[in-house]
Amino acid sequence: MMYWIVFALFTTAETVTDLLLSWFPFYFELKIAFVIWLLSPYTKGSSVLYRKFVHPTLSNKEKEIDEYIAQAKDKSYETMMRFGKRGLNLAANAAVTAATKGQGVLSDKLRSFSMQDLTLINTEDELALHTSDGHNFPWTTENLHRHCFTSSFT
Repeated sequence: MMYWIVFALFTTAETVTDLLLSWFPFYFELKIAFVIWLLSPYTKGSSVLYRKFVHPTLSNKEKEIDEYIAQAKDKSYETMMRFGKRGLNLAANAAVTAATKGQGVLSDKLRSFSMQDLTLINTEDELALHTSDGHNFPWTTENLHRHCFTSSFT
């Protein structure tokens, strides 16, 4: 664990030093030698740096770090609740909008052919349809109404 903490700090420092010191002769070779020193079990470079620099600094700043973690926890909870409420409101509005628009679209697209709709057809318009017994029957609005409610198709 000590190695990874020191390596993370090294990587962070590396981004700045690469910009400023990459022109320096043998910079990259020195950097590789430093990483080998950190990794080596014989030199234990990462343990040395952690015990001399990182651990004392973290111990001195422990209360501040704990306060920042508590603040982050509180803010993250508040943020998640706010986004959750917004998400639920957006989903509810989308569902209601889709339902209201969808109902209007469906009623426009799919007209039900109730008896009221059939009465709108002109009585002069007749359709010659075949019944199940093979006879042609002129379907007017009146005949259709009479046939649907007084007889059944056989």
